[in-house]
Amino acid sequence: MNNKKTISLVLGSGGARGYAHIGVIETIEKKGYTIKSIAGSSMGALIGGLYAVGKLKEYKQWVLNLNYYDIYKLLSISSVEGGLVDAEKVFDKIKTFIGDINIEDLPIKYKAVATSLNTQETIVFEKGKLIDAIRASVAIPTIFIPIYKDDKILVDGGVLNPLPINLTSKDKTDLKIAVNLDANIKNKYIIDIPIEQLTREEVLYNEFNNLLNKAETLLPKELLTIVYKYRLNWISKKKEKKKALIKCDISSILRMTLNTARTVLSKYYIQNNKVDILIEISKESCSFYEFTKAYEMIEIGKMAANEAVK
Repeated sequence: MNNKKTISLVLGSGGARGYAHIGVIETIEKKGYTIKSIAGSSMGALIGGLYAVGKLKEYKQWVLNLNYYDIYKLLSISSVEGGLVDAEKVFDKIKTFIGDINIEDLPIKYKAVATSLNTQETIVFEKGKLIDAIRASVAIPTIFIPIYKDDKILVDGGVLNPLPINLTSKDKTDLKIAVNLDANIKNKYIIDIPIEQLTREEVLYNEFNNLLNKAETLLPKELLTIVYKYRLNWISKKKEKKKALIKCDISSILRMTLNTARTVLSKYYIQNNKVDILIEISKESCSFYEFTKAYEMIEIGKMAANEAVK
C-alpha cells in the first residue's frame, strides 16, 4: 500500500509515442498515487496539460477514433515561411478540450518547456494561457510554424529539453517519476489489437486511398507529399520486414537529427537529475508521426508503468 503518495510526473517528448503517457497516468492513478506536479516537453506538455485541466479522458476517446482522413482534415499547408503545416485547425480542436484556462489556475502545478531559437535557451511556461504553452512546446521545427513571443522564436521543447526532470527539483512530493519516450531499447511489449480496431483501420485506409486518387489532380503538390507518406507507410507495413538502406532525403535527415538529439539529451537529463522511478518507452514502439497508433501506445504505457511503479 502506498498510503496515497504524491507524485511529481515528468512527461517527455516523442511525437506519437506520447500517447503512452495516457496509459502511464491511468496506471499511476489506479495504483492509488496522487499526481501533484507535472513537467512536460512537447507531447508530454500536451498530455500533461490535458490531465491537469481534467480532460484527458475525453481526449483519449477522440484519439482512439482518429484515422488517416481525420489527420488529413486537420492539416493545412502553411502560407507563411517557417513551417510546412499551419497548426490552426489542430489547436482549434485541442482548444475544445482545454479552453482558455491559465496555468496558474490549474488544480496542480504545471510546467511546459519550449526552445527559443534566437536566444538559444529553454523557455519554461508556468503561467499564462495553457493553450499557448502547449502550442509553443509542440511546435516541431520545419513542420509547425514557430511561435513568436516576447521577441523570441519558439519551437518544440524537445529540441533542448526532451525530458525536463530538472523542473521538479524543488517539488515537495514523495516520488519523482519520469517517462522517457526515446529509450534506446528493444520494444518488448506485444499488444493484442481488438479486431474491430484492425477492421476499422483497413476500411478507413481504403476509403482514404480512393479519395486521394480522385482528388489527386486538385490537391496542391505540397499536400500530396504529406498524404503520400501515409500511404507509403501503410504499404511498407504490409510487406515482410527486411533490412534496407536508409533513405537520406532532407526530411529523413532532419527527422534522424532530431531523434538523435532527443535521445542524447534525454540521457543527459536522466544522468544529471534525481528521479525515483524511470519509465522507459522504446523508440522502436512506433515512429514519431504514427498518430493513428493511440491504442497500441496507450497499452504500452500501461504495461511499462505497471512494471515500474509498485
